Amino acid sequence: MASLKDTVNLTSQLTDLTNQLHSELTEGEVDFEKMVRLADEISEHADSLAAAFSRVNEALTEPLEQNGGGNGDRAGGRSSRSRSRSSSNGSDDGSGDD
Repeated sequence: MASLKDTVNLTSQLTDLTNQLHSELTEGEVDFEKMVRLADEISEHADSLAAAFSRVNEALTEPLEQNGGGNGDRAGGRSSRSRSRSSSNGSDDGSGDD
């Protein structure tokens, strides 16, 4: 399972990649192949980060759900919205359908 240290590492890598992309856009010769590669790497790292947070969230909420805690539905809803958001940009997911 991913730890918070792993997520810190992923965010550091994301920061480095976004800084490289920013530099390429502002100071480089605008190499579109390089920008595509950087954008793809950023996307992969962002997906990994989202997956890591999802696993941590599931690990933390699982004991609550097993003990019959009422927060299990709430945590599951958050997790579903996050997955929907990452796959469809989720602009209208979870917007008050209570």
